[in-house]
Amino acid sequence: MPGSVEVVTDDVTLRTLTWGDWDNPDAPVAVCLHGFPDTAHGWREVAPQLADAGWRVVAPFMRGYAPSSLSADGSYHVGALMDDALRVLEAAGPTGRDVVIGHDWGAIAGAGLAAMPDSPFDKAVIMSVPPSASFRPLGRVPDGAKLAAQLPRQLLRSWYILFFQLPWLPERSASRVVPKLWRDWSPGYDGAEDVALVLDAIGEPANWRAALGYYRATVRGSRPPTRYAQLHERWLEAPVLPTLYLHGSDDGCASPDYIEWVRRVLPAGSAAHVVDGGGHFLQLDRPADTAARIVDFIGRGS
Repeated sequence: MPGSVEVVTDDVTLRTLTWGDWDNPDAPVAVCLHGFPDTAHGWREVAPQLADAGWRVVAPFMRGYAPSSLSADGSYHVGALMDDALRVLEAAGPTGRDVVIGHDWGAIAGAGLAAMPDSPFDKAVIMSVPPSASFRPLGRVPDGAKLAAQLPRQLLRSWYILFFQLPWLPERSASRVVPKLWRDWSPGYDGAEDVALVLDAIGEPANWRAALGYYRATVRGSRPPTRYAQLHERWLEAPVLPTLYLHGSDDGCASPDYIEWVRRVLPAGSAAHVVDGGGHFLQLDRPADTAARIVDFIGRGS
C-alpha cells in the first residue's frame, strides 16, 4: 500500500502518494506528476516497479485535485505546477540524483523543469504531451508542411480545449467529459476505476473549475502571480536535462508521429520511444513496458 506525505505552501496544500523505502534518505526521489483527467492513483502500476528498483516515489495530487487544496492565488499556470513539483522534492529530501516524471499536464510542467539550467533534477521523463519547444519557433519548424498536415485531425482531437473556454456550459460537463476522454484516449483500456477516482478528485464544482483553470490560464495567456512568473517562462523552452520522451502508439489524444519533432529538441543523453499498444494513459495500459523504459533510462536507485 502506498504511503502519503503532505506539502504545505502559502498557496496550496498538496497531498501525495508515496512508494519505496522512505526510511532511506539516500535513495533518490522520483517525483511523478499526473495530468488531466487523472490523479496520483494513475501511477499505481508504475510506481511500485520504480520502488523495486530502489527509488523513493512521490506522486502529488496536482493543485485543485482533492485531496490537495485549491490554489489560494487562483493560479493554475504551468509555473505554479512547476513550483509545486519543486516543493514536493524539497519536502522529500533531494539527493542530487532525483528525477521528475510527468504525464499530460505533468509532462508540460516536467518539460519546464527540464528546461531550467539550475534544475535540482538530474533527469526528466516526459510522457504523452510533447515539449512545447518541439513546435517552436512558430512558422519555422523543420518539415513545417508535414507538421501542418497533422493539424486538422489534431484540432478534432483537441475539441475539449476550445470547449473549456466557453462560459457556463463546461462547468456542468465533468460527468460526461471525463469518461469520454478516457474511452477516446486509451482505446481498449477499461478506465472505469480511474474515471471514478478522477470524479472523486475533481467532480465537485470548485475542483472541476480548477481543472478547467489549467486550460484557461494557458490558452488565454493570463499572467501568473509574481511568485511563479520566473518559472513560468521556462515551459516554452527546450529541455537542457537528459530527457526520455514516451508516447503510446494508440494515443487518441495526440499522434505518436509528433515524436519526430520531439527528438530534434532533446539534448545529448536523451531518448524518445513509441510504446507499442500504449494509449494516452500508457502508464496504466502498458505499465510493464513503460516502467521498463523509465528504469532503463534513469537507472536503479540502489
